[in-house]
Amino acid sequence: MSSSAAARKRGKAVPGVGAAAGAGKRRRKGGAAGDGGRSGGGVAEEISSDSESESLAPRRTKEEEEEEELEETAQEKKLRLAKLYLEQLRQQEEEKAEARAFEEDQVAGRLKEDVLEQRGRLQKSVAKEIQPPGPADIRVLRGHQLSITCLVITPDDLAIFSAAKDCTIIKWSVESGRKLHVIPRAKKGAEGQARGHSSHVLCMAISSDGKYLASGDRSKLILIWEARSCCHLYTFTGHRDAVSGLAFRRGTHQLYSTSHDRSVKVWNVAENSYVETLFGHQDAVAALDALSRECCVTAGGRDGTVRVWKIPEESQLVFYGHQGSIDCLHLINEEHMVSGADDGSVALWGLSKKRPLALQREAHGLQGEPGLEQPFWVSSVAALLNTDLVATGSHSSCVRLWQCGEGFRRLDHLCDIPLVGFINSLKFSSTGDFLVAGVGQEHRLGRWWRIREARNSVCVVRLRRVPVPPAAGS
Repeated sequence: MSSSAAARKRGKAVPGVGAAAGAGKRRRKGGAAGDGGRSGGGVAEEISSDSESESLAPRRTKEEEEEEELEETAQEKKLRLAKLYLEQLRQQEEEKAEARAFEEDQVAGRLKEDVLEQRGRLQKSVAKEIQPPGPADIRVLRGHQLSITCLVITPDDLAIFSAAKDCTIIKWSVESGRKLHVIPRAKKGAEGQARGHSSHVLCMAISSDGKYLASGDRSKLILIWEARSCCHLYTFTGHRDAVSGLAFRRGTHQLYSTSHDRSVKVWNVAENSYVETLFGHQDAVAALDALSRECCVTAGGRDGTVRVWKIPEESQLVFYGHQGSIDCLHLINEEHMVSGADDGSVALWGLSKKRPLALQREAHGLQGEPGLEQPFWVSSVAALLNTDLVATGSHSSCVRLWQCGEGFRRLDHLCDIPLVGFINSLKFSSTGDFLVAGVGQEHRLGRWWRIREARNSVCVVRLRRVPVPPAAGS
């Protein structure tokens, strides 16, 4: 029997054998517990037994770690939401600041416009945005039997008043084109008072609040109407010849009138009273206009002058430039105006200079046989308030739109609107969305000749505007 076998019988462990077997068993257990690949002596045994006894500890640690992770995630979520909320508050404050800055810019812009308007220097650029109107943009309103002589648009742009040589006044709806009211030729009432005109109506004006309508005729009368109901209110007498021009001072009920008797009169419509009379023209006055200032401008017809009347000082400024009879004029702003004459010229004026800033001769071309050509008369002018857009009318089968150059020192032709007949009156709507033309077979002030193919009508021309993109680099 070998020594090793004898030793096993005696119960003694042979060094190396039992240890190796035990280590083998422990290695298998360690492998099952996940502690594989380790071998060795007692230290290895202790490590293996420790890992066995603490095999449940990592599970608790993982759960705790998971709970800790969940708790941290909630905290992170709260932190994230708090940051998001602060970011939203910051963005809202930035938007409010931008809105305030934008409003301040708008207010500053409006204040600047108001200051420029008061100084008469405001010139908004809109002319280049106007697209040439086509036939579909023109509506024709028929109702008068004779030539249209004058028209006005209500301040809200909802209605048009037109008057004609047939002594009638018609109120039209801009939207539908229907007649809202007709003031017929004068008939004697029960009390013997006239309730209409008995002769050609030559001029009209409407107050800036839309309350009063004034109309003047060849019978030297000015009739005051309640614009909404077309009820007759007052009759002003005092002129000694045909009343040819009327205008309300903006923001007031002060009325200016002019006549072929060469005078300018001032009236207070709200108080039904006469104020004063001014003299200066040397011939029949053909037209008058006014804005907010206590002054008015007149076209002196054959005396060849345009005059600015300063009412409080009872003084006047005299301007020269046209070579023919000045038949029409219109204020562009408080410091500039446009006028037209029967010599075919259109002039732009600054009230600080006695000569035109710009003069466009033969504005509507020439007519007549070769060698005997004469310019088409300019019978009406209009300007879109505080802008660079001007319209002129003649009997050249078109209305012409013009752009006033920088500083009103140039007049550039934009486009033509085809209309046959004498264009006796032109008015832009306050927004510039449409232009109204009073068309007749005869001139407003006489019967020198007649265009038979023309139709006595009110033409409403829609003006389409397309914003012009800013220039590159601006």
